[in-house]
Amino acid sequence: MALKILVVDGNLAAVNQLNKSLGGSPSGEGYVSALQSLDPEIIATIVHPADDGPDCLPVGIALTDFDGIAWTGSALNAYSDETAVTNQVPLARACVESGVPVFGSCWGMQIVAHAFGGTVRPCEKGREIGIGREILLNDAGIKHPLFSGRPTCYSAMTVHMDEVSQVPDGAVILAGNRHSAIQAFALETSQYRFWGVQYHPEYSLAELAAIFRRYGQRLIDAGLFKNQRALDEMADDWFVLHEQPGRADLAWRYGVGEDVLKQSSRLIELRNWLDHLVWPYAKKRP
Repeated sequence: MALKILVVDGNLAAVNQLNKSLGGSPSGEGYVSALQSLDPEIIATIVHPADDGPDCLPVGIALTDFDGIAWTGSALNAYSDETAVTNQVPLARACVESGVPVFGSCWGMQIVAHAFGGTVRPCEKGREIGIGREILLNDAGIKHPLFSGRPTCYSAMTVHMDEVSQVPDGAVILAGNRHSAIQAFALETSQYRFWGVQYHPEYSLAELAAIFRRYGQRLIDAGLFKNQRALDEMADDWFVLHEQPGRADLAWRYGVGEDVLKQSSRLIELRNWLDHLVWPYAKKRP
């Protein structure tokens, strides 16, 4: 039996193309690669509602034809009234209301929160990019299967300018850090099966390096890099560390620990989603 996963790419095509030109991956393709590294037999379908609208599923295909739905990150803002965003809100609600297990990374968590009456706002502490430090599980998070195998405090790949400041009614906050109080939440009822994180378990060091380059001057203006040369040096080093994870000198220089360096650690949340939600749901489907 092969799992059928719908991957909702929240980015515009132009952003995906730019990221690819800088050495990264289109959001949807990168997500599929991460999922298939956990289960090579996964059959994935990618849709692009930012460009194609909420009716972006292939003709004759329904949400309930899938065993799981994964929402990617995006450069968009959930509180914006631009079409690329408003296209996605009804789809986010429909995905969760379908009863199919849904996982949201960053934008995926934000758009679901927004669709169900939560609040998304610009981060009060500015942009969090690179490695999200000291993400701390609360009591609910420690007990939740999303974090099976995670220590109580850990690091993760992250890039976000917005944050969820209020979760939807019925949702349970699972983790936070000093930058954003809500780094993960679950919305689970007799029908809903949603797990979301503010960070990107699907990302690699190379993906973040490409994003450094894509954001470019904005990161310099924010004081995160002294100049373009400093940005390029860090991006180059992260590409090298991605290819050569044994480079202890680079790992030490940037404080990259096993939580981020080891693929098996980075993907814990996605593995748990597949094991604890998607597979049980798939096995019960007609």
